[in-house]
Amino acid sequence: MDMKSRAPSASFIDLLMDAVFAVDVDGCIVFASASCERIFGYTPQEMVGKTMFDMVVAEDRERTRQSARDVTLGQPQLHFENRYIRKDGQIVHIMWSARWSQTEQLRIGVARDITELKQAEAKQAMLYLISEAAYAAEDLIALFQRIHQIVGTLLPADNFSVALYDEEKDQLNFPYCVDVVEQPSETSRPAAGTLCAEIIRSGQPLLLNAETMAARLAQSQITVAPNLLCCLGVPLKSHKGMIGVLMLKTYAGGACYSEKDQELLQFVSTQIATAIERQKMQARLQHMAQYDQLTALPNRGFLYDRLKVALATARRERGRLSVLYLDLDKFKQVNDTLGHDVGDLFLQEVARRLKQCMRESDTVARIGGDEFIVLLPGISLPEHATLVAEKIRNALQRPFNINGHDLNIRSSIGIALYPEHGDNEQQLLKHADNGMYLAKNNGHRSRIDI
Repeated sequence: MDMKSRAPSASFIDLLMDAVFAVDVDGCIVFASASCERIFGYTPQEMVGKTMFDMVVAEDRERTRQSARDVTLGQPQLHFENRYIRKDGQIVHIMWSARWSQTEQLRIGVARDITELKQAEAKQAMLYLISEAAYAAEDLIALFQRIHQIVGTLLPADNFSVALYDEEKDQLNFPYCVDVVEQPSETSRPAAGTLCAEIIRSGQPLLLNAETMAARLAQSQITVAPNLLCCLGVPLKSHKGMIGVLMLKTYAGGACYSEKDQELLQFVSTQIATAIERQKMQARLQHMAQYDQLTALPNRGFLYDRLKVALATARRERGRLSVLYLDLDKFKQVNDTLGHDVGDLFLQEVARRLKQCMRESDTVARIGGDEFIVLLPGISLPEHATLVAEKIRNALQRPFNINGHDLNIRSSIGIALYPEHGDNEQQLLKHADNGMYLAKNNGHRSRIDI
């Protein structure tokens, strides 16, 4: 169908800044005005015969199809927004108004390029959303997932990764990487020889497309996936300096990033870096609140929380659990004779051996001094707790060599079982504590030789 021959106003349509389209029921373009070349990069002749949906960014395709179905059913669409891939691979934001022509059996639409407006709005919106995510995210991974979603609302982000930089070790850590082609084989790797290293070295964003990719890679001797089409990376800088890199990639058949995309990502990178630093600080503070600083074992408060949860599970599932109370006899002699430095190293080695005796589901905590508590959830028989206690005794009976000092120690352990010895945390801990002192008084005392 030749729309120009049937529409006397076609020449006036070509003068409009907005693009005018006629699309059949299957989404095939049958008419495009002259402005489509400015907006989409294709001449009207190139547009005719194309399927409109094939040009839509993948994330917007389904809702675009639904909007088209609504138009075909006689429901005009006003101010519908979606994104298209231009002929040069860049993304363009479009606001549509469309209606159905029953006579012509065509969808008639007017498209306005709102890319600059959307990018200006997005800068402010993304700052707010990233700031909000920094406060709401439970951990770093949740924060990265949310940032991925936020960035993906404006830029193609199927392949999105965050690399954190350890300057002291000159290493990259990849805590978050979503990539349809490449996945880091290791969570940590040397920074050298990567695209991220180029960004870290220069401190500047990196935008590579089909025209610049080969020359840049040959110059830097970096190997990438053979079907990599475009990559956009920006440095993440905080008041402490360079902390990492945020990287977006597209592969063959995907969109290309533009300098405006780079400007947008660079604009929000400082806010992203601040959010990461805040989350890391929160994680450090939470760790300090829950873990013993010397041994890195859970502390008393964290143990009580885990015991409370384990008891609730045991009651609900009519299961069993055990609590072991452990004490090192005459530990004070180590501090008094060899000094607190040796005593601290000794406790750290005790903690390491205790963890080696545990299942992944078990908890060993230091509750103060030389006292430790072991939580064994989900045991099936009381004898299992006794076997763990013997395993611990044997592990601690092996000689310790601390800074050239040979130490030999034994431990006294009290055992409490749920439900036999109590129905709550206090009862179980008191029973295990009494059992530990009873073991000492019955001659099962720990000895230490220096």
